[in-house]
Amino acid sequence: MTSTRRLKNILRGAAAAAFWIIVWALCARAVGKELILPGPLRVARTLVSLAGTEAFWRSILTTFLRILTGYLAGVMLASVLAVLTCSVKTADLLLSPVIRLVRATPVASFIILLLLWVGRKNVPVFISMLMVIPVVWENLVQAAAAVDPKLLEMGRAYAFGPAGLFRHIYLPSVLPALEAGCLTAMGLAWKSGIAAEVLSQPKLAIGTSIYNSKVYLETPELFAWTLTVIVLSILIEHLIRKLIAFIQKKEVRV
Repeated sequence: MTSTRRLKNILRGAAAAAFWIIVWALCARAVGKELILPGPLRVARTLVSLAGTEAFWRSILTTFLRILTGYLAGVMLASVLAVLTCSVKTADLLLSPVIRLVRATPVASFIILLLLWVGRKNVPVFISMLMVIPVVWENLVQAAAAVDPKLLEMGRAYAFGPAGLFRHIYLPSVLPALEAGCLTAMGLAWKSGIAAEVLSQPKLAIGTSIYNSKVYLETPELFAWTLTVIVLSILIEHLIRKLIAFIQKKEVRV
């Protein structure tokens, strides 16, 4: 992407953001009740005030580490399960229904069950992992099934072996699907992890702070924490895109 095009995209994004901030300010002024809808300036001041406290940054770090742990565990486990599903028919028969069941089960049900099984501080980790596994697994399985059979025949003709087929044919074919799955899964992991914190209320967590803001009717603080969640989600997604692009470049060079 050229610098001119990038600048245009930034300006368009800024203009769209400015438009919705103005709409937000007008709606807040029309409502006239901060308890129901605080204005953007009030929320910004609250956010600056929160950012000046140690608890704010510790909550962000703790939540990030919890969700990141669950996310990475989910991606790795989904990758292993996808390999098993594609390689062993018995594994496909046993694993596919379970993973689809996990995808269909409401998040709230898992949160309540995990509160009984793993303790409240571990609930966001397991919830994030459970949300990641079905998305990444399905993307990888579908991508592996769509690999061109002629490429596989060529690989066998050159005596690649299982490792060579994986390295030179399967891996380049499934990387785009892995990228899409990881990006989608990150959004799900982040939102579900925050929701798990709201219900389980571990110490030093964004979700716990959101819950407390609701309980004490601190609507500006609730909006400030929600804005924090949105900004962090965008930053994390951007970092994942950069990481996957870096990995793909390394693969091309090798």
